Amino acid sequence: MPAYNAGPTLEKTYKEIPRDIVDIVILTDDKSKDNTVALAKALGIEHVVVHENNRGYGGNQKSCYNKALEVGADIVIMLHPDYQYTPQLIESMVYLIANGVYPVVVGSRILGKGALKGGMPLYKYVANRFLTLFQNVLMNQKLSEYHTGYRAYSSEVLRKIDYNQNSEDFIFDNQFLAQIFFAGYEIAEITCPTKYFEEASSINFRRSSIYGLGVLAVSIKYRLSKWGLKSRIFKRIK
Repeated sequence: MPAYNAGPTLEKTYKEIPRDIVDIVILTDDKSKDNTVALAKALGIEHVVVHENNRGYGGNQKSCYNKALEVGADIVIMLHPDYQYTPQLIESMVYLIANGVYPVVVGSRILGKGALKGGMPLYKYVANRFLTLFQNVLMNQKLSEYHTGYRAYSSEVLRKIDYNQNSEDFIFDNQFLAQIFFAGYEIAEITCPTKYFEEASSINFRRSSIYGLGVLAVSIKYRLSKWGLKSRIFKRIK
């Protein structure tokens, strides 16, 4: 769980994690200003990693995945502690990876009617659809969305893809999915309801716009790399 000021929602999220199949919970705190760290320790979360300086959403994820590999995880699920995504889908997501069906599974808010029904702002929904179409065309894929924060990975994917080269900001998520496709892995999607409410984390219009431009750049770099242009983040896996 990559956390930043997650105090109001952390306990509710944590208590819905199915501990019969989840062996270890890791929380990385990106220098929160609230009681996130103290609460995580009080809840008994096995590993609490605290950043001395705020690194950003991407940097927080890097710490999560690095720690997961360090403790020997076979399957890693990124679950936001803001309760925007339900932990009750973990079992379904893990099943596909554990049985060798797919190496990566994401929870899609766009499949079905989960996004708008859950309160996603209309401008974000429209931007999501446009950016997803753009990426699918340039990357020759058919995902329903590239912008969900609910993801499960096999440890093989985390070991083979150099995600530490990616941005420390929100575009990290998009870069990582593009790297996964570039490496030849497939990604499964399951329908995921989502919730937009006051405590749920969300970025403002300005940062959303910066993220959107970053998505366009990632897609173009992906296509150019497929055509042979060298890239720092897109590398062929031997």
